[in-house]
Amino acid sequence: MKEDFLHYLWKYKKFDTANLRTAQGEDILLIDGGQYLQLAGPDFFNAQLIIGNQKWAGNVEIHIKSSDWYLHHHETDAAYENVILHVVWEHDAEIFRINNTEIPVLELKNHVPKDTLSNYHSLLTPKSWIFCEKQIATIDAFHFTNWQERLFFERLERKSKPIQDLLESTKQDWEAVLFCLLAKNFGLNTNGEAFLNSAQSVPFSIIRKESFEVENLESLLLGTTGLLAAEKEDAYYKDLQFRYSYLQHVYQIEKWHITPVQFFKHRPDNFPTIRLSQLANLYHQQRQLFSKMIAAHSIKDMYKLFTVSASPYWETHYQFDRNSPKKIKILSKSFIDLLIINTIIPIQFAYAQSQGKEIAEHLIELLQQVAPEQNAVIEKFDSFGIISKHAFDSQSLLQLKNEYCNKSRCLECGIGMTLLKSI
Repeated sequence: MKEDFLHYLWKYKKFDTANLRTAQGEDILLIDGGQYLQLAGPDFFNAQLIIGNQKWAGNVEIHIKSSDWYLHHHETDAAYENVILHVVWEHDAEIFRINNTEIPVLELKNHVPKDTLSNYHSLLTPKSWIFCEKQIATIDAFHFTNWQERLFFERLERKSKPIQDLLESTKQDWEAVLFCLLAKNFGLNTNGEAFLNSAQSVPFSIIRKESFEVENLESLLLGTTGLLAAEKEDAYYKDLQFRYSYLQHVYQIEKWHITPVQFFKHRPDNFPTIRLSQLANLYHQQRQLFSKMIAAHSIKDMYKLFTVSASPYWETHYQFDRNSPKKIKILSKSFIDLLIINTIIPIQFAYAQSQGKEIAEHLIELLQQVAPEQNAVIEKFDSFGIISKHAFDSQSLLQLKNEYCNKSRCLECGIGMTLLKSI
């Protein structure tokens, strides 16, 4: 038994409310269960009850056992002085206020229908991956789609937080924020932080000025990530090294401590040299990229913006001093899809919020045109019959798994709540 289940019972009145009595023997008439706060202090605020012949307005606190009141030290906390009812699963101790008046107690265990308890235990019986893995595919499309939308926008809100932090550090320069976010996502999981720190170490005003010469941009990005620190015989390497040294001196670019970038376990097309060159070429070809991205209203427009390849040198190289068979290193559709999911959609959402605009439906429609991510979480949901047809599906499922399933928040989950009523 968990307290969140008791919160669920009280919030939705999933118990027999007709014959309630306190542990002290007084009748209870439930008028209003109060507002579920989920904050510090009592669980439900401003409830209204009639206990005996007296009407009360105040707060309700919920515990598994009455003695938990003392376990949580509520007897010394003034925030609990306005508690008018202590709702527990098992009453094992009398509870008193600071003025020594006894707090009425309602013991719930004899008022909850057996099928509700059975559903609860069935839902929370340990499974191999998530609690509802055997039942999740039975959820009707209406409830599932509504919950998906909620999950998707929760995920966007979470992704907006670092955008707000970057806005503060860049003095509200949306172009600079976009550059930082793109850098992070060009680095993927392994090199993302290193690429982000590299982007932050060079004021975006310098990126703007130097965008007319792609070699200068490339030297800045490769130099700040430490990829131009060694001595090599390669002519292109020496040219970039010279450019970086010159630009570093002219602009007085401070050295940051940046985690070394990784080549290990990456496919060659994801090597940091290739991704940084592609990023440099993107900003060489697409000036005022943020404005263009905001104006892009279709997936086709977005793909056009990111039709970019690494510099000619990298057609025959993946690393300096090492030749490779010729191949144009263009951004693949699958990589652009990741940029749309993790950069463009979140920043469009954050910008619309800052402008007081509502673009929720538009963002959903965009992601419904993008292929879903392919990873272990999405594949596992597939095995349960929850198939991701597009990125909107996969993004909502990732939010579900990370923020609800992994944290056992079944009683805050739209799927868990539906199953609890129907199992």
